[in-house]
Amino acid sequence: MTTLDREETQATDGARDAGTPRPLPLTVAVPLAVVAGLALLAAFPPYGVWPLAPVGVALLAAAVHRRRLRAGAGLGFLAGVTLFAPLLEWTNLHTGYLPWVLLSLLQAGYLALLGAATAWVSPLVDRHRAAWPAVTGVLWVGQEALRDRTPFGGFPWGRLAFSQDTSPLLRLAALGGAPLVTFAVALTGGLLVTLGWRRWRPTRAWRPVAGAVAALVAVLAVGLAVPAGVRGGGDTVTVAIVQGNVPRLGLDFNAQRQAVLNNHVDATLRLAAQVTAGAQRRPDLVVWPENSSDIDPLRNPGAGYRISQAADVIGAPILVGAVLLGPGQGQVRNAGLLWRPGSGPDLGQLYTKRHPVPFAEYVPLRDIARKVSAEVDRVRSDFVPGTTPGVLDTGPATVGDVICFEVAYDGLVRDTVTGGAQLLVVQTNNATFDVAEARQQLAMVRLRAVEHGRAALMASTVGVSGFVTPDGRVSGATGFNTAEVVVRQMRLGDGHTPATRAGVWPEVALAALAVAALAGAAVLRRRREVTPG
Repeated sequence: MTTLDREETQATDGARDAGTPRPLPLTVAVPLAVVAGLALLAAFPPYGVWPLAPVGVALLAAAVHRRRLRAGAGLGFLAGVTLFAPLLEWTNLHTGYLPWVLLSLLQAGYLALLGAATAWVSPLVDRHRAAWPAVTGVLWVGQEALRDRTPFGGFPWGRLAFSQDTSPLLRLAALGGAPLVTFAVALTGGLLVTLGWRRWRPTRAWRPVAGAVAALVAVLAVGLAVPAGVRGGGDTVTVAIVQGNVPRLGLDFNAQRQAVLNNHVDATLRLAAQVTAGAQRRPDLVVWPENSSDIDPLRNPGAGYRISQAADVIGAPILVGAVLLGPGQGQVRNAGLLWRPGSGPDLGQLYTKRHPVPFAEYVPLRDIARKVSAEVDRVRSDFVPGTTPGVLDTGPATVGDVICFEVAYDGLVRDTVTGGAQLLVVQTNNATFDVAEARQQLAMVRLRAVEHGRAALMASTVGVSGFVTPDGRVSGATGFNTAEVVVRQMRLGDGHTPATRAGVWPEVALAALAVAALAGAAVLRRRREVTPG
């Protein structure tokens, strides 16, 4: 054991008490934090080994237990870098290393806070060992609640809940949304670390094993017992996803605007020919992805003519992902615009993206950001956020539209359902990323479908596109960097799940418990400081 190990052990309250777990040597804790990050990474798509998420939680909890705050923060940061650097690697494919490095380090900083918080509550969980799983769960929810909102509206990528798209725990989303799924994953990790870090007594070894196994089985059983499916409704609509593809992947897809628009028009015309030939069912609604028309069709007659041509021939409204100029000078909007056959754009059914991506669709603090990197000036015009939820009446169905990364934000999706959406639509453009990012995004769509009891779809310029049933199953998933059209019947819903009705309150309650745990640990530490001897 190194000198630092000995100092840390001695400085930790009560570490030498009988039956109290001592902190692991740093020579063990450091690699354990790295393995924790790798286990968490492997739980997410494209790997998708969901049982490794609670394993990663358990390993990180073990590594930071009874550490000083700075050591806990350091180990948490190490696990965070190991997780987020490869998880977010798609951000550097076409924008350079700096955005990727800064974003990865920022996200790792939140796991540093988690590591410090976990170290801080060590006296509490040692005194009340049965509380260790629950405390682990609420600390993870509290960390994610903070990360999802700060800075500049937060970045929820990499939430534990989004690693569970094929797990029995996914169904818990119908009860309490993504926060409850995260809590269940972290609770399971807490059970694992509690089981692995206790003093074994040969004559009673079976008791803790049986108790922990029973608790683990109970968590999974609760997930499986939650009913998933369409809430209310029962009518069906036929929907077509048009994935037109782009000539070249990368940031210069914008220089190919006419070609991208033509790809989506031509694919829709081919679908219309199949319908006429009786080889395909006529859709009630056609969905094009984000950026399918980066030429403003409201101001460019040529672009408007081509979209009208597609809508008239297919004989169905098209939800177009368009970049619209205005409302002010130098401003643009990322929008979902309904285009009806025979009459063209329906400006009453227009959704403007409410959460533009900072440093990608707008640049906050531009003068300061430019001193860090002149690359921020690639964003020439700031995207203006919309103010109303994406509830669009297409005629055949009322859809809840969110655009690209918005699917990661709980409230933006819920607002469409409480506003009357019968099915969920995610318009996205993955041409600047890769297949790993697309599959991570599709995992989020699966959670949202279960959370709100709505059939959902994701329409991408280049893939992955696909349909999702209200119990989280995917059908018609497309390949990446391909041109494809997929048609499916979707069942409409009009009821609300417990999660939809509860909204943000499950997360508020769990985060409040995290604050209470931190306060309880502070009280215990203070009592030990004032206790004589």
